[in-house]
Amino acid sequence: MRKAISFLFLIALSSVFAQTKNSLLQISHLTGDFYIYRTFNKYKGNLISANAMYLVTQKGVVLFDSPWDKNQFQPLLDSIKARHGKEVLMYFATHSHDDRAGGFDFYRKKGIKTYSIQQTDEILKTTNKPRAEIVIRNDTVLNIGEHSFRIFYPGKGHAPDNIVVWFDKEKVLYGGCFVKSVLAKDLGYLGDSDVVEWEKSIKNVQTSFSNPLYVIPGHGDWDNVKSLDHTLQLIQEYNKSNRSDQSDKK
Repeated sequence: MRKAISFLFLIALSSVFAQTKNSLLQISHLTGDFYIYRTFNKYKGNLISANAMYLVTQKGVVLFDSPWDKNQFQPLLDSIKARHGKEVLMYFATHSHDDRAGGFDFYRKKGIKTYSIQQTDEILKTTNKPRAEIVIRNDTVLNIGEHSFRIFYPGKGHAPDNIVVWFDKEKVLYGGCFVKSVLAKDLGYLGDSDVVEWEKSIKNVQTSFSNPLYVIPGHGDWDNVKSLDHTLQLIQEYNKSNRSDQSDKK
């Protein structure tokens, strides 16, 4: 009987770990205690992936951004518990869009502490969406277990409230949608963007956090540390084109 139970347990466990390119929740090991997970949603009729990250500590797991697909809110918790034997303790949203802050209500009800900066809280309040339980300063260093990280607001960019997260010891920069993948051909959704300020904000991040070993964009691949440079190039090209268009209209 014990062998049968063990066999069934291994089957269940393997199904949790089975990650294929067609999975709606894809978890990849980045380095050390860092994991990137992908979820999907439709944008302009196409299924688009979104990157988010979690950090495993001695005390528990810290989540940076929620799944874009709300149907993956619980499966993510289940996968983390099965893989690491730990609970998620904290959840930080890097800005107010649904692919980042969409899980505040769900995870708060699970007893997970939820965090945002003041700008994000104000946007969510104005739009009557669920808000974080805890509002933190724009530049905050936190120590969780054996890990330390810095929440940093670089200025307006993809969104007026976008933050990045820096892990100095491991040289990991989690950029969220503030940073574009090196394969991105444009800046994507600009409905809440300030592209002029974005240029200054990117340079602010480059100055503040030099020589990252890993840079995680909000969408696309994360295997190239040149994504900050590529984002800056896209921004400069966009701003140059806009200036040229405005000059032509005069």
